[in-house]
Parts: sequence; structure tokens; C-alpha cells
Amino acid sequence: MAESLDENYARGGFGKSLAFGRRPALLVIDFVQAYLAPGSPLYAGPGVEAARAAGVDLLAAARAARIPVLHTHVVYQPGGRDGGIFFRKVPALACFEAGAHPELASFAPGLEPVAGETVIPKQYASAFFGTTLASTLTSLGIDTVLISGVSTSGCVRASAVDCCQYGFVPVVVRETVADRAAGPHEANLFDLQAKYAEVTDLATARRYLSSPR
Repeated sequence: MAESLDENYARGGFGKSLAFGRRPALLVIDFVQAYLAPGSPLYAGPGVEAARAAGVDLLAAARAARIPVLHTHVVYQPGGRDGGIFFRKVPALACFEAGAHPELASFAPGLEPVAGETVIPKQYASAFFGTTLASTLTSLGIDTVLISGVSTSGCVRASAVDCCQYGFVPVVVRETVADRAAGPHEANLFDLQAKYAEVTDLATARRYLSSPR
């Protein structure tokens, strides 16, 4: 009988659980209208509205727990030269040229940053690449990063992998991330759990945030 995928990964030693730490932060990745508006070339699919609603819930729990909250958004200079190869590879990113489409660049309803929360502009998929995110988390003494946002196979995955590589425990909250299609969404959550991160549900994340640390 052929080996199943789960058996193959288990044989390879993948899937070990990571313990959540004592100093969490919430990272909200690129939750802007470009991924929520059906007419946008970057629209993340019909599941994105449910992810936004769950993201609002998670954000409220993070604020209630008084943990650091950090938001990212993509912005390019006119012409996109600061986006390099990524900008050339994905022409739809032109909607994030500064001033070009403010209605698409604006934060999603209910996920707008408030005073005291950090907003990090970025030009590439990972929230860590070329930004101050790692140094900010380090200076705050953070050991665990809850992750929500879009898209699962793109900026969420890239950020979660870099989060692991920078020495923070990445916790991707399943209901709060979305992608253009179910296949890439589920495949990337599977692989993140196997190799780089903890993929957890919203209820578990809320219990973690409300528990003493």
C-alpha cells in the first residue's frame, strides 16, 4: 500500500509542536482593501471576508490582553523601482504605488491601526525583509508572534518562515488568514505546521491571550 502524505511527513520527523511563549505580539499582515474588494486584481477570494471578521476578533483579543500589535502594508514609490523583481513578477502590485489607488491601499474595516500600534511599510512578501520588524520585536522582548492576514501562500507564509528564522515562535491563526483558492491555502497551512510554525485555531489563540503568562 502506498504511503500516505501524513505517514511520509511523520517518517521524516516533521510536525513537532512548538510551545507558545510568555511575551506574544500580534502581526496583522497586509489586511487592506486590495485583497477584499472583488474588483481588485489582488482580491483574495470568497473566504477573505470570513478571515477579516475573524481577524477583527483576534485583534480585539490582542488589544484586551494589551500585547503589542503590529500592522504591515505594501507601498511603492511611483514606478515601483523599490519593488524590484517582485514588482515586475506581479504587475497587480502596481495598485500599491503611493497615491495611485488609496481606496485599495486603505486598511480593512475593523482592522485599522490605532494610536500606539506599529505600522510597518514593506515592499516584498515577508514582513521581515527590508523592514524594522525583527528589531522592533526584539526590543520589545517578544518571543511569540500571532499571525493573521493575507495571503496564506504569499505574505503570510513568507513572514511565518522568516519569523521562525529570526527566532520568534510563529503562530498562524487559521481562521484569520485567506488565499485566492482552497488548494494553496490548505497546502501552505499544512507545510507551515510541518516545518516552520504552529497553525492554531482562533479559540486556542483567544485562550492563550486571556491566560496568565
